[in-house]
Amino acid sequence: MDPQAAWQATTEIIREIPRSGLLIATVAAVLGSILGTGIARHYSRFGRFMATTSTMALAAILVVVMLQVSRFDPRLDIAVPELGFPEQTVAGGETRVPMSPDGHFWIQATVNGEPAAFLVDTGATLTAVSVPLAERAGLEPRTGGVPVRISTANGTVTADLTTIDTLRFGSVKAGGLDAVIAPQIGTTNVIGMNLLSRLASWRVEGRTMILVPNNPQPPA
Repeated sequence: MDPQAAWQATTEIIREIPRSGLLIATVAAVLGSILGTGIARHYSRFGRFMATTSTMALAAILVVVMLQVSRFDPRLDIAVPELGFPEQTVAGGETRVPMSPDGHFWIQATVNGEPAAFLVDTGATLTAVSVPLAERAGLEPRTGGVPVRISTANGTVTADLTTIDTLRFGSVKAGGLDAVIAPQIGTTNVIGMNLLSRLASWRVEGRTMILVPNNPQPPA
């Protein structure tokens, strides 16, 4: 790797540390382990205790990170409400979305009751909301979450994870949905694969996208 690129990457990581409780805890646990190992040479009991406690903290942090990452794949989705990871659900009836004149599929939805337009992007891993929508819908960055790196037209940027209590459009209702708050996407909101992959099926026929949930329900 180019030294300048490596330095920039390191600077970005350091810059993100204050934004994440998990990153701060990880740095503290690593330092605690190093100090504990050093202290153990002179004060064996206290040093071993410090090193062991730090190692256990690192293990706990690893579990939390794995739980967060697992939610990006519906096959591994694990609900742990106590840690801020509620079950992600998608239910409702078949919804048909006509193609817009710009060649994209746009959905008129509500987020926690707030109306908003979403672009359906099958290339996006996560659903993303703009800062204005997050403020209107009362969405807050997830406490202790690790900032996520996402790709945009302007390059790779950092975004905070949040949880959408209710996202509704057509006859579809999604709950406990993971999303990112991305300042760099302007006012655009995106429905990503973490919602689409939880449907029974989705397809495009001609100029119409058809979304079919696993749990059909009467239209709202």
